[in-house]
Amino acid sequence: MAEMPVPETAAQRNGGDLVVETLAALGAKTVFGIPGQHALGLFDALSRSPLHFVSSRVENNSAFAADGYSRATGEVGVLFLSTGPGALTALAGLQEAYATGVPMLVVASQIPLEGLGARRKGMLHQLDDQKASAANVTKSQRLIQHASGIPSAIQDAWTEAVSSPQGPVWVEVPQNVLLDPIFVPAVEDALAEPFDNPPRVELVREAVKWLTDAVRPVIVAGGGVRRGNAKEPLLAIAEKLNAPVVCTPGGNGAFPWNHELSLQSWVEDRHVTEVLEDADVVLVIGSSLGEVSSNYFTMEPRGRIIQIDAEPRVLESNRPALGIRADAGQALRALNEALDPSLKADADWHGASPVAVVKKTLAKVQARLDGQDLDLERTFMADIRQAVPDDMQTFWDMTISAYWAWSCWDARDGEFHSAQGAGGLGYGFPAAIGGALGLQSEGKPARVLAVAGDGSAMYSIAELATAKQHNAPVTWLIVDDGGYGILREYMVDSFGKATHTELARPDFVKLAESFGVPAQRVKPEDVGDALRAGFVADGPNVVVVDVLLKMFGPTHLNL
Repeated sequence: MAEMPVPETAAQRNGGDLVVETLAALGAKTVFGIPGQHALGLFDALSRSPLHFVSSRVENNSAFAADGYSRATGEVGVLFLSTGPGALTALAGLQEAYATGVPMLVVASQIPLEGLGARRKGMLHQLDDQKASAANVTKSQRLIQHASGIPSAIQDAWTEAVSSPQGPVWVEVPQNVLLDPIFVPAVEDALAEPFDNPPRVELVREAVKWLTDAVRPVIVAGGGVRRGNAKEPLLAIAEKLNAPVVCTPGGNGAFPWNHELSLQSWVEDRHVTEVLEDADVVLVIGSSLGEVSSNYFTMEPRGRIIQIDAEPRVLESNRPALGIRADAGQALRALNEALDPSLKADADWHGASPVAVVKKTLAKVQARLDGQDLDLERTFMADIRQAVPDDMQTFWDMTISAYWAWSCWDARDGEFHSAQGAGGLGYGFPAAIGGALGLQSEGKPARVLAVAGDGSAMYSIAELATAKQHNAPVTWLIVDDGGYGILREYMVDSFGKATHTELARPDFVKLAESFGVPAQRVKPEDVGDALRAGFVADGPNVVVVDVLLKMFGPTHLNL
């Protein structure tokens, strides 16, 4: 079959151009990734595109950066991956985005079409079914076999990424499709509107009946509330029902921290668990009631549960409930409209008001902490909170400081981001780079804080080069305790000793300085002043604190 002639005016353009043109038409501004042999068509096309490219040093960190960009800006994070090892290296980062519902569009290269399947073996980077590797960590996977199909496939994938339940989607384009000259005209416009995901009318009606009849209602606000931009209807519903509200780590910031009905984020404390168990109706929004939010599956509710989530696999996965599959924002707005504005439920917690129960419960939480010799930890976290501006976004790695922050961090006007979805190490710093650069591109307050331990810092230490190259306004706090601190605690608690948790590590200050990134080592009592100095500096900087922090006690036990 004769090949269709390509007009001379279009000879320079190829499939890669169609990818970047479609992304730009959809509103993308920034792309994260690392160049690769089969993806060169994508990167050549970037030279003819307004898209800004941020090159990480490890693909997993590129995924974390795109994740952080999306969380900070509310836009879709775009990630370019090369074939085989590059694609596989990014999967752990995508697992976090998938578990947390972060909208991302991944464009992965592939070997030429003629090599796919069993037709030709031994090609560099070849995987027999690369997109199958991504099936557990992305909403969907597409293989594009013709350049003319690129714009529609990218547009469809973008639509899926932003539709609740949001998440990363995978688009795979073979090398020859990216490189071959095309006669397809330049992409001029693209539209990707999220699919509607409202709650079913009869389920809203039944939920309203349960809540109206409730005497001791309580609300668990998960990450879906934040993703659904549903803070206002959540507040309205809580006040109508006179219901205490506790936020999960993913929901931190969904409800005003100091509101008289706020149990804050102490989901890992037995006193808060007891309130949830005593409720006659528990309204759970955007949470699976998973390991952390159920206080490690120790919570045994005696009342009925209403569970709202956009992800069908989450509903009733851990507890029987009136399951409502819907976007959290749409569901809460529907509930708020249906509830009587003058309801103000006559809640009765065994003779006490909900406000009194909240106040008493938080006092019990603080009293428990008072008895655990945690002055160092509580002062350290308070000093960080005092130093961080109210509107600054923070990114937390899986470290003891983050575990504290899950429960005690008042997000205020900033946004709290952590890797609690999948729990992989190395999230904080690259996600913060992506978030800071995204905010900077939008003209918003861009300085962000990343927090890591010395163990998790080594997962992303190479991104000091990325931060320096792009002058990213990130202050990186590394809490150095000489090993995997939380695993050390787990092992000592379980076996009486820790094995292979201690780590040799570099001089983080000298290492950062070798990248041209200013750094200082300070004592725990000086962390606040060091952070404040870093926040007013230009570009990236590092603060290292040598301190051994402990976690608060096993508060899931009824001690």
